[in-house]
Parts: sequence; structure tokens; C-alpha cells
Amino acid sequence: MRMRRSRSRAALALMTAAVLGAAGCDSGGGASSGTHSKSGTAAKAKPSPTPVWDRSPSSVAAVGDSITRGFDACTVLSDCPEVSWATGTEASVDSLAVRLLGKTGAAERSWNYAETGARMADLPAQITQAVVRKPQLVTVMVGANDACRASTSAMTSVADFRTEFETSLKSLRRALPKTQVYVASVPNLKRLWSQGRTNPLGKAVWKLGICPSMLADADSLDSVATERRDTVQDRVEEYNKVLEQVCATDVRCRFDGGAVYDYRFGTDQLSHWDWFHPSKDGQARLAAMAYQRITAREPVT
Repeated sequence: MRMRRSRSRAALALMTAAVLGAAGCDSGGGASSGTHSKSGTAAKAKPSPTPVWDRSPSSVAAVGDSITRGFDACTVLSDCPEVSWATGTEASVDSLAVRLLGKTGAAERSWNYAETGARMADLPAQITQAVVRKPQLVTVMVGANDACRASTSAMTSVADFRTEFETSLKSLRRALPKTQVYVASVPNLKRLWSQGRTNPLGKAVWKLGICPSMLADADSLDSVATERRDTVQDRVEEYNKVLEQVCATDVRCRFDGGAVYDYRFGTDQLSHWDWFHPSKDGQARLAAMAYQRITAREPVT
């Protein structure tokens, strides 16, 4: 009799365990449906994907030409990097680096490798200098000097412009796979000519050799001069297409969407030395444009 009772209790325990197991109860009494997948394996929480574009990089290196060097913004025919839109320190400009890093951070973690007179062919060497610093963001503004030549026939070909930009970007990417790149469009040179040609001082400085393909014979409106300026302007637009297209092949590159090209620099935004390069106010406008696009959630299309 005692053996039968023992067997009955054992059978009852086994049945209870089976029922509880079928109901999905774990040893702690909680339901298991929330902790196991249909296949019976433990479900893992999926981590949030890390955004490819970092809207708050911690260091900045600038490459490019005279605009990024603040040329003619302070004194005639001279660089003034302290007012550079990219890395300048002057409060009135509120440069991109200052906006991103703060005044102290900009002084410690931003570098300007741009050179007055630089063309796209000079960009690879500037990139080589910049990668040594391992910046999280590289700003690129170059191309005006490729169009600003002694004649239209001397302008950089579109094919060479593309090859040199691709080479520069690939060089950067090999050295720094995760560094971000902000690419500014080439300014509208014909609009700058139109704004500056009304100023006698500006035209006198132009004769010293500033962008002769566009600015030579500034007052001439005959068919030859008009065709020359249109040829330069067409080349600038083709350069901007290249910048946009090549940048689009790199997930960590943002083109400005033509913001610099489209911006209507007025007399307050132009150097009062040459009426062609950006003034301090113009540099501040460039800084604001860059900051807006770099910190945007989505790139400008």
C-alpha cells in the first residue's frame, strides 16, 4: 500500500511538471514567451545602429584655396587665416571650428592646410598633411583657381578635375576610413564679377592678376568678353557637378548642395580690397552655411 502511494505521488509530480512546462512557466514563475524566440533560443535585444554621419565631430582640418585662408579679408593681397570660415578664431566670424568645438577646442583641435592659389591638383598634398592630425572632419573648398586662369584654354579640364578629386578622396579614405568630409561648392565667379565691377578700387586690384579669365577687361561687355565669362561660368558649374557626384560615392562625404555657388554675395560680404574674395562678413556666412549642413540630420539633396 505504501509503495502504491509513493508511486502515485511520483506520477502526480511528473504530470504537474509536464503541465507547467507546456504552459511556458520558468523556474522563477514568469512566462518564457518574452525571453525566447520561436526556435527556442534566447532572443537578443538589437542595438541601435550607429549613425554613419557624426553631427558633432571633435576635430577639424581644412584644405583648399585662398578663400579658406581668408585672403584679402584683412589687408590687401594677404592671407588672414584668423578670419577663415573653417578654422578662424575671430569672434565676428564664428568659424565652423568654433561652432563645433568651442573657442578652446578650436584652438587645440583645428588645423588649416589650405593655400592661396591652390588648385585641385594641389589637394592630394594638402590631404597628406591633414591626415597626420587624424581629424574627424575635413572641409574642402577648392576649384575657383582651376577656372581662374590666364585664359579659358588654361582652365583645368573637367576630366582632370574629377581624377584629382577622386585621388584626394581615396587617399584620405585609405588613411582615415571613418573621417567625414564636407565639400563646399565653387562660388559663382560671374556673379562676383558683376558685384565687383562697379568699384574702381576692386578693378584696379583685379589688374594685378586676380582671376583674369573672368575679371580681365572688367568693363567690356562685347561678345568676346561675354563669351569668355560664360565659358568660365560653364566650367565652374561642371566642376560643381563633379564635386557632387564624387562626394556621393562616399557615405561619409557631404556636398553643400550648391549653397556657396547659390549664395548672393553682396558688397558687405566681399573684400573691400579686391571686391572678389569674401570679407569677414562673407566668411561668417560661409561658416554658417557649413555648420548648418554638417549638423543637419540628413544631407542636402
